[in-house]
Amino acid sequence: MSNFPSYDAAKTYQWNYDHAPAIIDAGEPRLNGNWRFAGHSTPSPLGVAAGPLLNGDWCLYYAHLGFDVVTYKTVRSSMRACYDLPNLQPVKCDQLSGGEQNLPSCMEMHGSWAVSYGMPSQDPVTWQDDIRRTRSLLNPEKKLSVSVVGSIQEDWTLDQLADDYAHCAQLAAAAGADAIETNFSCPNVSTCDGQLFQNLSDAEQVARRVREAIGTTPLLIKVGHIPNSTEVHRLVEALVPYADALVMTNSIAATVIGTDGQQLFDGQPRGICGSAIRDASVRQVEHAANYVAENNLKLEIIGVGGISTVDHVKQYLDAGASTVQLATAVMTTPDIGLRIREQW
Repeated sequence: MSNFPSYDAAKTYQWNYDHAPAIIDAGEPRLNGNWRFAGHSTPSPLGVAAGPLLNGDWCLYYAHLGFDVVTYKTVRSSMRACYDLPNLQPVKCDQLSGGEQNLPSCMEMHGSWAVSYGMPSQDPVTWQDDIRRTRSLLNPEKKLSVSVVGSIQEDWTLDQLADDYAHCAQLAAAAGADAIETNFSCPNVSTCDGQLFQNLSDAEQVARRVREAIGTTPLLIKVGHIPNSTEVHRLVEALVPYADALVMTNSIAATVIGTDGQQLFDGQPRGICGSAIRDASVRQVEHAANYVAENNLKLEIIGVGGISTVDHVKQYLDAGASTVQLATAVMTTPDIGLRIREQW
């Protein structure tokens, strides 16, 4: 348990957006070592993924709690409302490997939950101003990454979706982002913008367009679960000409049933995040990092999924990750970054 203020899963996304905790100067134990994030030097390998950081105030809150890379929650080129509650539904399950169905939900959090937001976003003027303010207030040693996604319309071609990704990325870079993270994986939407990592030619086209739009600003690409090493290698080959880093893994999709035995979320899959995806995510990081090393490629791998202890961090680093990002653990235990530093 933690006495630090945290995201309130019982309240709406907008309520949490409007009620970010006040900054706490808790003091950060420094870590020995040389760490890199998308070509930047950082004081530690500890970062926060996009999910918990709804706006700049949330970014600054966690930047004072032991994290040196904070990722601004996914933004769009137009406003998008959040899905209705529940946005975070605890589930009971062991380690997942992909393909699981009808995971049982539960009332209490046991380390994993189904995430259902739908990638909401404020309008670009609002989030651009907020990013500028956040970067101006953030310690220069710490890095601000901004997650972006295209917002496909019913009659759009892939070319139009790529243009929207690029436009959104360009707006974020112009606002002062130290790095751009394109979200190529979101199991909570059924359109192709949430599944780009599964279609290599489409992913390559969008990545190329974003790279052209943002110039030398570091580009990270976040991808979902890939069950075998051959497919991981193919993805690396497709994206390495454009990306500075790949971020993995953005959850494992599964359907969820309620305590009454009925399917939740209208029977649609949701991304399972937290401790249940750690083993699969570490394996995927290892497959990607080994391929990068064997072929002398210039690409970082950033590990995400189920991290809540210093041993988990080191497990990812040993697998070849340059840095890591936490999400579920920071939402349930906001001072987890400080705890990891103290245990290092």
